[in-house]
Amino acid sequence: MTSNSVDVLLVGGGAMSTTLAMLLKQFDPSMTMKMVERLGGLAQESTDGWNNAGTGHAAYCELNYTSKNSDGSVNIDKAVSINAAFEVSLQFWSYLVEQGLLPEAEEFIRRVPHQSFVWGKDNVDALKARFEAMSAHPAFKEMQYTEDTQVMSEWMPLIMKNRQSGEPLAATRVEHGSDVNFGAIARNMGQHLQSLDNFDLSVNTEVKELKKRADGRWDVTVEVDGESSIIDAKFVFLGAGGGALPLLQKANVKESKGYGGFPVSGQWLVCEDPELVDQHFAKVYGAAPIGAPPMSVPHLDTRIIDGKKAILFGPFAGFTTKFLKTGSVTDLMKSVKFDNLKPMLSVGKNNMDLTRYLISEVMKSHKDRCDSLRQFFPDANDKDWKLAYAGQRVQIIKQNEDGSGKLEFGTEAIVTEDGSMAALLGASPGASTTVNTMIGIIERCFADRLASDEWQAKAKEMVPSYGESLVENTDLLVSIRERTLNTLKLKP
Repeated sequence: MTSNSVDVLLVGGGAMSTTLAMLLKQFDPSMTMKMVERLGGLAQESTDGWNNAGTGHAAYCELNYTSKNSDGSVNIDKAVSINAAFEVSLQFWSYLVEQGLLPEAEEFIRRVPHQSFVWGKDNVDALKARFEAMSAHPAFKEMQYTEDTQVMSEWMPLIMKNRQSGEPLAATRVEHGSDVNFGAIARNMGQHLQSLDNFDLSVNTEVKELKKRADGRWDVTVEVDGESSIIDAKFVFLGAGGGALPLLQKANVKESKGYGGFPVSGQWLVCEDPELVDQHFAKVYGAAPIGAPPMSVPHLDTRIIDGKKAILFGPFAGFTTKFLKTGSVTDLMKSVKFDNLKPMLSVGKNNMDLTRYLISEVMKSHKDRCDSLRQFFPDANDKDWKLAYAGQRVQIIKQNEDGSGKLEFGTEAIVTEDGSMAALLGASPGASTTVNTMIGIIERCFADRLASDEWQAKAKEMVPSYGESLVENTDLLVSIRERTLNTLKLKP
């Protein structure tokens, strides 16, 4: 067995690892790094363009990012927080474009309006209340609202064509929404990283073992073509998507105790007929069916991947025991440990509505899926749409104080007490808030170095709002947004 030593080992070659590597290399180009990826290239799992919806999640159209307060008013706190986090990503991507470290913006991000569309009096009333609460905040001041069918026909002609009249309808729209090819971002960042000194990428490489040494460093055993070697790393980041939880368990750190994973697969209906594709230019989100999990909010999306346009509808949830699209059917069973057994059992017991929903989704035929589509697009023809499989998502099961568990639908960074290891668990809003999340990991794991004047200045250069709250400093948010919309060509 051979051995090599690095400052940073990144496990996984998707959006998370490549972003963290780019940030750290900007802070300190001399830092030694190695990235290992179990597949044959970067961004081939959840980060790949067709394995996610490509929505730049900014809470403009996603109805599940707002909720009701006890007094019936609309709570926009989560929406504002997600919007601010996405603005951090836009700032960093703008910096990379300006520095020539990413290609022209059109290669990875396009302006596609974000819209919400609902029908039925209760849903219309809820959307109007949501609009009134959100548009009063500077982060959402550009949001438009209408109940006028003629305006909606201009916003989304495919959806309004031959729709029966008489039913209450409403929609909101933000012009500068985005469609993001996260796979293109990760691969371009990976290409740049490989041109730098002290960075090495190893593909077709699987992590077999992680052991903490007495001196605080990690010995990570990897296997390539049947040959094993040990990587000696000061800091390890597990950015392996659904594979992060099993790796965290292998590391046997106390911070992993009580965590479980609930895998949910996804499917899309995809249309590439140019005649239909040309009639739709928006990401249109509706209200989730009763009993459906938040990640199953239906939406009809314009997608632009590698310059090719398509329409995507879904997602349709399914169940599999795999933690990765290219994983093993034994992943779920192997993840069950003594410390997470009770939380996982309690989640199964207390989420029967979700279980029934997933079973109903799995049993759907192509016609059933197209019937769901016809609620958005009444004239949809089954033959124009084909089924495509999205990436695998593993929702977090987290232990409560009483030992039971709860199912989480967000993302969570797990950091060891000594800061020598970090992992990212969970799903949406995922890649959209990657930069904000990775900066948070740097703040926790590289705190001493980040406190230096040099690193502070670099942080402000890469993300001008660094150190200030875009949630509280709305004047800064407005000025930052003006720059990023221009740099990334998202301005209408």
